[in-house]
Amino acid sequence: MGDDTAHTLWHGRFEGGPSEALQALNDSLPFDQRMYAQDIAGSRAHVTMLAEVGLLTEIERDQILVALDTVEGEFDAGTIRFEPSDEDIHTAVERRVTELAPEAGGKIHTARSRNDQVATDLRLWTKRELGDLAGLVVRFQQTLLDQAVAAGDAHLPGYTHLQQAQSVSLAHHLLAHGWTLARDVDRLLATRERLDVSPLGAGALAGSSLPIDPVRTAELLGFAKPFDNSLDAVSDRDFVAESLFDLALLGVHLSRIGEELILWASAEFGFVTLDDGFSTGSSMMPQKKNPDIAELARGKAGRLVGHLTGFLTTLKGLPLTYNKDLQEDKEPLFDACDTIRLTLLALDGMVSTLTYNTDVMAAQADSPYSAATDLAEYLVRNGMPFRSAHAVVGEHVRHALEGQDSLENLVAGDDRLGPEAAALLRPGMSVRQRTSRGGGAPSATADQLDRFRSLLAALADRI
Repeated sequence: MGDDTAHTLWHGRFEGGPSEALQALNDSLPFDQRMYAQDIAGSRAHVTMLAEVGLLTEIERDQILVALDTVEGEFDAGTIRFEPSDEDIHTAVERRVTELAPEAGGKIHTARSRNDQVATDLRLWTKRELGDLAGLVVRFQQTLLDQAVAAGDAHLPGYTHLQQAQSVSLAHHLLAHGWTLARDVDRLLATRERLDVSPLGAGALAGSSLPIDPVRTAELLGFAKPFDNSLDAVSDRDFVAESLFDLALLGVHLSRIGEELILWASAEFGFVTLDDGFSTGSSMMPQKKNPDIAELARGKAGRLVGHLTGFLTTLKGLPLTYNKDLQEDKEPLFDACDTIRLTLLALDGMVSTLTYNTDVMAAQADSPYSAATDLAEYLVRNGMPFRSAHAVVGEHVRHALEGQDSLENLVAGDDRLGPEAAALLRPGMSVRQRTSRGGGAPSATADQLDRFRSLLAALADRI
């Protein structure tokens, strides 16, 4: 290592340099360099504050700010050159600034530790990323809304236990996923609000004896407020755990959408036809059109859940304050965000290009047995207790399945039901019956569409 070791931020404490094994395990630059913009933004705020409180001259401040601009330009252009001693993004930026402004650059780390620096960088990065991902979810929700509007009065079977239950409008089914995703957006934005606290100024763990102003740096960085306790500020990674949970649950919801698309695209269901651009073929079977995007959405959920459980395990035994274990916060968070981003974009494209085979859906939804509950509710409207009505209809269903007669004839011949009730068994009738708020009838769905539009507008405003 030789000369390179002399440039580590902590070289003065040690006579020799770190072993190659230690450096390979310790260095985080390969993954934390993606936070370069946040690290530079934090440094700009820090040196601005240092000049305001008299710890830097205006000339020194300006020299550092110019150097930071240059470094950012090098990162943006991909021309930055790393040295073996650059163990993380903070070291790399400070080293390069000091090369550009040797005397002033040596003061950039005044009253600052990498402990509060990395916590600041990661909060800034996560704050931006959660907002971006929430925007992608809302974009996907808009796709679902567009598909729901285009579906018109098309209907399909609803399922419980993966058994046909009651028919619902296709728009109603699509919006069910839209409402689920709305909770995911709300969680992402709530987490973003909770993490909006600046740790800068907490130092290594106990603040500083120098006259720094953490309120000012929080203001310069656009944080809602500064930290209240320096020990908590450098050790808190709740926001990472919360983000990982939010993303894992979002991934589970995307997995559920994927599973439905896999079923719907099968020959056994035949509810949808996949667009060529969002499906794959088989290397052996020329007839195949595979829903790989949906399968990957389903598969990625396990990866996201793994990131959450792994990081919670990392946190569970840590004493205050900073421990090197916390370096394990970034890779799962970065990967979770990348995974969700790609999955959302791919699923959005897949859903937006689906062809819905509404005639196949309707043929399955219009089975007379799907109207059994409507028959029971018909009896309830005429004064019969629901349990008794359930038994009456259940008996007719059993007799029809045994081949005694068609369900329609059995219902029409029952004085308690009759031809008026039998008419509920005709194609397209059952789906129109459930008109209660949030129900599956087209008339109820029309009102739901208006509420969903208002929801999307509100979420977009929050983002």
